[in-house]
Amino acid sequence: MTTTPVIAIFDIGKTNKKFFIFDEDYNILLERSTPFSETKDEDGDPCEDIVALTQWVRKSLQEILAMREFDLKAVNCSTYGASFVHINAEGKPVAPLYNYLKPYPADLQKAFYQKYGGEITFSIHTASPALGNLNSGLQLYWLKEEKPQLFDKIRYSLHLPQYMSYLLTGKTYSDITSIGCHTALWNFSQNHYHEWLFREAVIDKLAPIFPSNQLIPASFNGRPVLSGVGLHDSSAALIPYLSNFTEPFVLISTGTWCITLNPFNQSRLLAEELQQDCLCYMEFRAKPVKASRLFAGYEHEQQVKKLAEHFSLSENYYKTVAYNPAIVAKLIAAPAVQTAADAPKLLQQSAFGSRSLAGFATYEEAYHQLIIDLMAQQVASTNLVMNREVKKIFVDGGFSRNPVYMHLLANAYPQVEVYAASIAQASAVGAAMAVHAYWNKQSAPLELIDLKKYPHFSIHTDNDFHIVSR
Repeated sequence: MTTTPVIAIFDIGKTNKKFFIFDEDYNILLERSTPFSETKDEDGDPCEDIVALTQWVRKSLQEILAMREFDLKAVNCSTYGASFVHINAEGKPVAPLYNYLKPYPADLQKAFYQKYGGEITFSIHTASPALGNLNSGLQLYWLKEEKPQLFDKIRYSLHLPQYMSYLLTGKTYSDITSIGCHTALWNFSQNHYHEWLFREAVIDKLAPIFPSNQLIPASFNGRPVLSGVGLHDSSAALIPYLSNFTEPFVLISTGTWCITLNPFNQSRLLAEELQQDCLCYMEFRAKPVKASRLFAGYEHEQQVKKLAEHFSLSENYYKTVAYNPAIVAKLIAAPAVQTAADAPKLLQQSAFGSRSLAGFATYEEAYHQLIIDLMAQQVASTNLVMNREVKKIFVDGGFSRNPVYMHLLANAYPQVEVYAASIAQASAVGAAMAVHAYWNKQSAPLELIDLKKYPHFSIHTDNDFHIVSR
């Protein structure tokens, strides 16, 4: 019987847990998705059901190994970040998988920052805005200070991707993509763990760091298997772009949040950037990725509901709106167009929320104004991490399929090439590509990403839209 060499990837989101089987050309041969119900921690806050997740991972791997048509070469995983699984010396979880949205004690957070140089200075060094439990390192500080008996039981605190790897290998490691993602653990300016971990005797709870692009020999149910240590999903999703493009680019990943990632900007995070929701990720080769965040997808979702109600149309009507340069020219010729100089104010809220819908003759006109206002925000956010070396902007996620957004972005950045990008299951593919050299005999594929280029069109008005660009 002929068997196909494959890699299995677990891709763990907050809602759906998936696993994939890819062949050496990165075709998806098998995909399964399972929703999980949350449970509650000891404080009554919702959290991941770590018992159910553990059982599902082990059962899924058993099923994969039983599929005789596949020659399983390796296993890896990508998961959401900012989440620890705390295990004891026997390798058993001793605490809930606390939700990163769990409220963090305000007094404890204030005391921590006062102890370690102040919020701004500490946040700059760790490239981590003060985000409570989204700074996973602060979870360890909270356990040490407020749950010392539980803290003493912990042998290792593994970020979720590394716990997944532990289930497959029985070996405990840390990974730089998880450590370097707004955790308040890593000192980016000194390129090692921050001193607070040593002063608080927390460092011993962290397993040794293992390279994200290597595999570990292991066995599962007596079968030999190579396993990665797992990656943070945002860092994993960037890998196909890093593999396919060497010329400097930025990726705008759009969804509820619109996150601009610039892997070619390693400049130090400045205080004013931090205050405008900039941070750093760490890519799988241990290089910083400067990033800025914008809550534009959420605002878009709320505003199209208002538009639908006002014009008595469906909430999805915006999907039928084509880009109309004549409408754009009319709207941006009006006074009170915001500019990049308004960036701090823009990043808090777009101008659209304060506009009267009665002033728009049609849904199409109002919707173009909404995207113009969101684009002013987007440019202000993206400019925080842009540099002159950037030659291309890629947009993936929901806004990549929005022609009004894409045309306005291209008009805002005439000096670079702007593309809508699409890659199926980017974080899963990235987790496979990170370890490509260790399981795959083929060359890395160069056509995984579907691209659509959006040209720049001049808009002739007395008030040029490029005013919101650099």
